[in-house]
Amino acid sequence: MRAIVLLSGGLDSYTAAAIARSEGYELFALTIQYGQRHARELDAARAVARALGVERHLELPIDLRAIGGSALTADIAVPLDRDLSAPGIPETYVPARNTIFLALALAWAETIGGRDIVIGVNALDYSGYPDCRPEFIRAFESLANVATRAGIEGARFTIHTPLIAFSKADIIRRGLALGLDYGLTHSCYAPAPSGAPCGRCDSCVLRARGFAEAGVADPAALR
Repeated sequence: MRAIVLLSGGLDSYTAAAIARSEGYELFALTIQYGQRHARELDAARAVARALGVERHLELPIDLRAIGGSALTADIAVPLDRDLSAPGIPETYVPARNTIFLALALAWAETIGGRDIVIGVNALDYSGYPDCRPEFIRAFESLANVATRAGIEGARFTIHTPLIAFSKADIIRRGLALGLDYGLTHSCYAPAPSGAPCGRCDSCVLRARGFAEAGVADPAALR
């Protein structure tokens, strides 16, 4: 069984990929270089891919800075110390990012004869992005099965979201049970030039809260 895994270098995608591996899938990792300001995660993705022993790790450059519209791809400040319970979608939302990423993963899956795509989206401890919700995943899966030659010829594509209903602490516990080294991962949206996490963006706050609730130290913070 071949699966395309969207691998960002963060702890969610690492855990989702490891779960797929534990279920017997042969992993083909896809990392998108989309012009993100936190490019430190690309190094993390390479380290994670090596740790997972993926069959192939494809790094695909798709520069979304020309479109902009996000604090991750344009000259917009990354929100710091934000109230995560506040309504609205934060400036770190990248327009249509997961739609684009899944479309690229779908193209690769069809090419290699794979019918499974794994994405580490989460709809519990997250920043409210619309393309992390179950209804989006269901809609894209339906699209995949009518938009491809394989689908028209009777194949069935499945979008796997093993973390969709997990808390961040649950994700961390699951990954530790699989023996994952979260010290390899990177989550910060606004790292220092040295690569050190800011500790104040949504992603840093959610990560810190997850490790605290899981009752374990974040190994990345100890290095």
